[in-house]
Amino acid sequence: MTINLIFKIAAVGILVSVLGQVLKHSGREEQAFLVSLSGLLLVLFWVVPYIVELFRTIQTLFSL
Repeated sequence: MTINLIFKIAAVGILVSVLGQVLKHSGREEQAFLVSLSGLLLVLFWVVPYIVELFRTIQTLFSL
């Protein structure tokens, strides 16, 4: 895992929180929810390959 991934996750979190607050204050709670959900899905798509790699490493470690 690189430090760039951590910075991208932080940037998405900041962007989603700002957009969510702006949308909530303008009375668009549904769009704020969709922005939060899309940010979560984006981060999950970035992190899932690393989790799969971790499980494969653990599997090979214990199959000795």
